[in-house]
Amino acid sequence: MSLSTSTLSLYSHPQPPQLRLRRRLQSLAGTAIQFVILPTLNRRRPFGLGAGSRRFVVKAEGTSARASGSRRVYRESQADATLSVASVKQIATNVAPFGVFLALTIVIWKLVEKLVAPTPKQSKSTTAESQSASQGLKWSFAAGTNLLSQLGAKIDSQSKQKLNEFARELRSFSYTDMSGRNFGDEGLFFLAESLAFNQNAEEVSFAANGITAAGMKAFDGVLQSNITLKTLDLSGNPVGDEGAKCLCDILMGNSTIEKLQLNSADLGDEGAKAIAEMLKKNSSLRVLELNNNMIEYSGFTSLAGALLENNSIRNIHLNGNYGGALGVNALAKALEGNKSIRELHLHGNSIGDEGIRSLMTGLTSHKGKLTLLDIGNNSLTAKGAFYVAGYIKKIKSLLWLNIYMNDIGDEGAEKLADALKENRSITTLDMGGNNIHAVGVGAVAKVLKDNSVITTLELSYNPIGPDGAKALAEVIKFHGNVKTLKLGWCQIGAKGAEFIADALKYNTTISVLDLRANGLRDEGALCLARSLKVVNEALTSLDLGFNEIRDDGAFAIAQALKSNEDVAVTSLNIGSNFLTKFGQSALSDARDHVFEMTEKEIAIFF
Repeated sequence: MSLSTSTLSLYSHPQPPQLRLRRRLQSLAGTAIQFVILPTLNRRRPFGLGAGSRRFVVKAEGTSARASGSRRVYRESQADATLSVASVKQIATNVAPFGVFLALTIVIWKLVEKLVAPTPKQSKSTTAESQSASQGLKWSFAAGTNLLSQLGAKIDSQSKQKLNEFARELRSFSYTDMSGRNFGDEGLFFLAESLAFNQNAEEVSFAANGITAAGMKAFDGVLQSNITLKTLDLSGNPVGDEGAKCLCDILMGNSTIEKLQLNSADLGDEGAKAIAEMLKKNSSLRVLELNNNMIEYSGFTSLAGALLENNSIRNIHLNGNYGGALGVNALAKALEGNKSIRELHLHGNSIGDEGIRSLMTGLTSHKGKLTLLDIGNNSLTAKGAFYVAGYIKKIKSLLWLNIYMNDIGDEGAEKLADALKENRSITTLDMGGNNIHAVGVGAVAKVLKDNSVITTLELSYNPIGPDGAKALAEVIKFHGNVKTLKLGWCQIGAKGAEFIADALKYNTTISVLDLRANGLRDEGALCLARSLKVVNEALTSLDLGFNEIRDDGAFAIAQALKSNEDVAVTSLNIGSNFLTKFGQSALSDARDHVFEMTEKEIAIFF
């Protein structure tokens, strides 16, 4: 009873379909195996079918009844003589169907076991094998993605078509900009052939194309044979020091390229050294740009040595490197004996006050005519400004001075202002971001009374406030020759805007006015609008971005533009303010009105 109960409970539970199928096949196979063939042939009458003859008897091996009789029959059959050929055929005829059935049953059983058996976890070796097997073809179940051979051929065809178009551009135009096409080294090898013996291309930009040191070899034999190319831009490509060495070896045999740009090209001291060796032998290069690289003291020293031997280079750009005081000191000594340098760009090299002292000493002894000096963002203080002031008192060729983003303060501004009283050559002065307040601006403003040379004055990012704006406005109202005045981020507020607006009513020189991010609000916009109603034939560009101006301010400016038929403004930036669609619509209508009445176009930027 317990056995039947346990059996019942075992089969009463639901069984998975795989297990039920396996049990059914096992039952069929067991039944087939249980049947055996019992030969009962008579050796004397093998073909007889009478009463005395023996016959095949099929017995179930598992039946308990007549078991002894079965064993007796089996022994009698074994005692018989050897079977005849006919008997063997008869046995084969009866046994064959059972053998075939048995073989098929076993085969099906094995197949089902493989299908229904749980999948084992793949071993590391299996994973490795599958990975190695799939390396040749990466399968994807997305539609069409397994046609890699066809897709690759299509992409390759498109790439070649694009490169052929680029090549035609190189052969057709004097200036070709191929920056950002991302064609890499292979593409450059293809395109470089179009430069060989090219009679049209004079300026080519391959900037930001993923070109590495290996790609520089594409120019070998090309630049030596080209006699028209004058400007080559490879900025934004990670060519590195090795690429610079390869390129410089090629340029030693070139006599036409006058401008080489390798900005942001991962160059270090070794690359600078290779360029310096090239400069000692190349006499055609006039402009060399190496901005935003990783050139340090050693590289500056190498370049300084080249400047002692090279008398053809005019402009050298080393902004955003790591020359420091020592590197600039080496450069300063070389400049004493150099006669060719016209522009020196050293922005962002952490020169410091001592470094600027060495540089100013070297430039004072410089035998050439320097016209541009960029020493912005170099941690200069009022002490550094003192050395700069001493230099600009003596220099008569300098046109452009950038001392942007240092920390000279009011004291430094006053020192520079005193020097500017004696200087009559500087036309562009950039003193932005130097922590200059109203006192410092007042000193600079006084210089403008008697100075008609300065035409561009950049004072942005200095907290001059309304008082500084007032001091400046009182001078530019009737004096000076400033054409571009930049006062963005100067904290002048609406009150400062009122002073500037009043000066615009009388000023006849300012054409570009930048008042961004000064917190003018609607009040400041209304002051400027009143000035725009007055005839001003000079002001063409007005920038009022980031000033928290709302619709009322926009309405006032729009009305001013409509009222003044002789308005000269062609560009108005009022973006990043708080205008709604109504304020924007009013300004758009004013623009259209001015065009209808005067056929003058005003570009308004919201």
